[in-house]
Amino acid sequence: MSDKTFINKCAIKKKEFPNGGHVLNCAFNIEELESHAKDGWIRLVISERRSPSEKGHTHYAYVDTFVGKIEPEVQPKQAALPQEITNLAGDIPF
Repeated sequence: MSDKTFINKCAIKKKEFPNGGHVLNCAFNIEELESHAKDGWIRLVISERRSPSEKGHTHYAYVDTFVGKIEPEVQPKQAALPQEITNLAGDIPF
């Protein structure tokens, strides 16, 4: 059984051009997308069907639930001051 959350109210059709290029014409139901949104965003995966549907849909969509590895926050390195400047710090009158 699949644990994918499919977007049911959508239409995705591939249009091919004579020069070999193509585009995906997509239509999504806003209310369905909003129901899956988190913090105002939704990540989708568009995948090609094995064969077009009876309505000519060539692709389908599902919610991308991948959670990647979070990189630890990188701290900037402190620049080492040249020895001459460090020695001058003792001569500053304030």
